Amino acid sequence: MVKVISLSNDAYTRLKALKGLKSFSEVIVELINRKEKKKKRIIEFVGIWKDDSEYWDNFKKEIRKSRNNSKMREVSL
Repeated sequence: MVKVISLSNDAYTRLKALKGLKSFSEVIVELINRKEKKKKRIIEFVGIWKDDSEYWDNFKKEIRKSRNNSKMREVSL
């Protein structure tokens, strides 16, 4: 099945530059596949920083320090 789509002149020029001897459809599918391959599932990041305990210890210390230095505001209703 063939569908007609509209492209801006800039999009057409850029797509044509990538095209070479391929069809526009092939180029578009390749670009979409490339983008999908770059996507990572969130589960891939589980535990990524678990071995960096020194970093997280310092991070927690900075949070505590910041919280201790903050002052509560009084609010009257």
